[in-house]
Amino acid sequence: MGTLNTVTHQNALRVALVTESPRISSFSTRIHNLVSPPFPFPFPTRFSFARATRCFVAGDFSADMLRETKAIHLRRAVAASFFFAIVSLSCLVLFGDVDSGRFFSTFPYSYSFSGLPSIFPSVYSDTVATSNEYPLEKVLNDAAMKDRTVILTTLNEAWAAPNSVIDLFLESFRIGDRTRSFLNHLVIIALDQKAFARCQVIHTHCFSLVSEEVDFREEAYFMTHRYLMMMWKRIDFLRSVLEMGYNFVFTDADVMWFRNPFPKFHVDADFQIACDHFTGRFDDVKNKPNGGFNFVKSNNRSIEFYKFWYSSRETYPGYHDQDVLNFIKANPFINYIGLKMSFLDTSNFGGLCEPSRDLNHVCTMHANCCFGLDSKLHDLRIMLQDWKHYLSLPPSLKKLSVVSWRVPQKCSLDSLRHHDAPEKSIEE
Repeated sequence: MGTLNTVTHQNALRVALVTESPRISSFSTRIHNLVSPPFPFPFPTRFSFARATRCFVAGDFSADMLRETKAIHLRRAVAASFFFAIVSLSCLVLFGDVDSGRFFSTFPYSYSFSGLPSIFPSVYSDTVATSNEYPLEKVLNDAAMKDRTVILTTLNEAWAAPNSVIDLFLESFRIGDRTRSFLNHLVIIALDQKAFARCQVIHTHCFSLVSEEVDFREEAYFMTHRYLMMMWKRIDFLRSVLEMGYNFVFTDADVMWFRNPFPKFHVDADFQIACDHFTGRFDDVKNKPNGGFNFVKSNNRSIEFYKFWYSSRETYPGYHDQDVLNFIKANPFINYIGLKMSFLDTSNFGGLCEPSRDLNHVCTMHANCCFGLDSKLHDLRIMLQDWKHYLSLPPSLKKLSVVSWRVPQKCSLDSLRHHDAPEKSIEE
């Protein structure tokens, strides 16, 4: 009798399974769709129709399903966290936008990541800490005047040190005659990381132009390889500024600004430049230009000229940009492209090579014709003292021009003679 009852129950169960199988199959399919992940994981989902059937028949479906669902949710959470970490790290590597210390300090445990710099050097290098926050276009746009003119200077670590050239440069704007507002339009182009870091402390508009080819941190002595590389890098950079549609006044940081220079610029010139020696005529190619101060308008003529200037370094290897400019300023190509070049009078834009004697007319003064940072700093400080003394005079004495520059002192042409490049004639 017991055996008969068992057979009867088994037959009844088979009938029930056959009868209810479509419903069970449909229910199992919905459960499978619910718990299956939308993308493949590195581990299988072991839930199946057969398991659902056994759970249903055995009567423990709810408990088993709960355990299975919890396990799947846990695996999903782990996999999602792993996926998010991989994507985040990939973004960091691609864009280099976060330095390693700031990123990994957010982790709750102090794991060691010392091996990662060798894998992702661009992310973990020191350059990230002093990288540009904004692209050059935004920096220029923020600093530009209404006519898209910016004032540009370059800076390296040697000139960026406290109480060095950059501090005297900025001071000249503050004590000049209505020149303070020009600081709003000045962009400092840093040639190394420490210069960029210092710029961010002392000025508003900074841009990093760190070079991988040569180290610009130390003082670049006149006509050394580092000096030549720095000068030519500057010319190429200025060409790119012109191509972006910005006019610029480029000024070395050892040029002191005492008055507004714009009223003294030639209105119709594309390219105008200060001189070590001025012949008395603004259009005379025998003037000796100095690349430390110039005003350039952005147009096709000036862009082509800067390309020609930069490429001419290969025609005259071993010469700096100023010498090459002297060689090409009468080249027929200048007339061919229609560039109008003008030379600025040293009475307004003087320097230690040829000082502007009348302080009533001076706009800028350049510490040119000077070898060595210590000598340059000495004479620049005296220059600022002379200007302050001039400002302290009553108007009647100012008109009499009783005050003149006491420089050069430590700076002199003699200090440059054994460093100067040989002269070439215009015809050459």
